[in-house]
Amino acid sequence: MSQPILRTDSHTISLLVANKPGVLVRIALVFSRRGFNIESLVVSPDLDGRFSRMTITARGDRSVLEQIIKQAAKLVDVVSANEHEGEHVEKELALIKISIKDEQKRAQLLQIVHHFKAETVDLAQESLVIQATGSTKKLDAMIEMLSAYTIKEIVRTGKVLMARGKEKT
Repeated sequence: MSQPILRTDSHTISLLVANKPGVLVRIALVFSRRGFNIESLVVSPDLDGRFSRMTITARGDRSVLEQIIKQAAKLVDVVSANEHEGEHVEKELALIKISIKDEQKRAQLLQIVHHFKAETVDLAQESLVIQATGSTKKLDAMIEMLSAYTIKEIVRTGKVLMARGKEKT
C-alpha cells in the first residue's frame, strides 16, 4: 500500500447551490479550467431541499483558489462560495477492508481499531471491514498504522464540515 497523501496545501471549499441538474458539472469545469484537481466532493441537499451543500477538498495554490471561488460565486445557481479556515467541525468516513488470517495479528489489529475509536462492521473468516470517522488527519494516521497489515480496499467519503457557532457554513 502506498503512503497516504500529505495534504499540506489542501483547501476546503463550501458552496450553497441550487438543487438543479447541471450545477455540479459547471462547478467542476471552473476547477478544471484553472488546473485544480478535486480531491473529494460531497454533495447533499440543504435543509429546505431547494438547495444543495457542496463540500470540495482540493489541493493547489491559494491565489488560484481565490480566483476559482470568485468565478464559482458568479455562477447563476451558486448562492454562496467560500473557503473554510475558521472554527468548524469536520468529519470524514472511511471503510477499510483488511485481509487477516492469523488470530494473534487479528487481536493486535482490533487494538488499533479500538484506539482510533473505529468499529468492525463486517467480520469474515479471512477479512474484516473497519468503519472509522474523524478528521482527515486522524483517518490518514489510522491508515498508516493499518499499512502493516494487508489492506484490500479503502473507500472514503471525503470531508464534510459545518461552521461553528453563529457563522454560516
